[in-house]
Amino acid sequence: MFTDSHCHLNRLDLTKYDGELSGAIAAMKEANVTRAMAIMCDFAEYDEIANIVSTYSDETLNLGMSVGIHPCEDINVLQSATVERLIETASAEHVWAIGETGLDYYWSTENKLAQQESLARHIHASQQLKKPLVVHTREAKDDTIDILKAEGAEHGIIHCFTEDWDTAKKALDLGFYISFSGIVSFKSAQTIKDAAQKMPRDRVLIETDSPYLAPVPKRGRPNEPAYVPYVASCLAEMYGMSVDEVGVLTAKNFENLLAQYH
Repeated sequence: MFTDSHCHLNRLDLTKYDGELSGAIAAMKEANVTRAMAIMCDFAEYDEIANIVSTYSDETLNLGMSVGIHPCEDINVLQSATVERLIETASAEHVWAIGETGLDYYWSTENKLAQQESLARHIHASQQLKKPLVVHTREAKDDTIDILKAEGAEHGIIHCFTEDWDTAKKALDLGFYISFSGIVSFKSAQTIKDAAQKMPRDRVLIETDSPYLAPVPKRGRPNEPAYVPYVASCLAEMYGMSVDEVGVLTAKNFENLLAQYH
């Protein structure tokens, strides 16, 4: 029922599962998480994530992955993401999306130009492969929207959305979906809640971004994909829906995103 649109399966804290990823996978299934996209941030991660996807995907849990370079990577890594290399690496069927790419001026300000150029190359790869972008933006909303618009990007996800409604509206107008993480459950996240409330329901996605930033009531613990129903719970309260209804809605939205070019 639930789709976690963004998780880092190769980076989970597995202490509670005695170091075994199979424990986290079992917890996902117990929480009725039936699909998840494992996110790549560096080419060095590709083989590990692809192996996780092939090993643990089955009839009850559909796993896919993305291919891309995170904007906080070193400049040499950012520059290694040529359009040709992205296309070659992301052509396989188990690769659902391109990213996570984007701009992050909070953690990395010295490489702004390299980030911007990398984002543009990811957009071009996405367009040629007809696979959605996964976009990270932090303290860079204007430049992010400007580049998406300038390069003709129209198919993807603004992940872990932490901006205001105006930014969401600009992304929606370009054709993007907006994915909310556990941050939307924080008391301090009123701006994000306001944006979530105004969202067209057919463009909403949910994610954990695990192992980072667990939702209330799991805040302070290592995050994991099994917690994505807590994100759904927060949206359910806003939308006057049940948690299961939000799960079905966002899962269908994710299906529509993947099918957009097919």
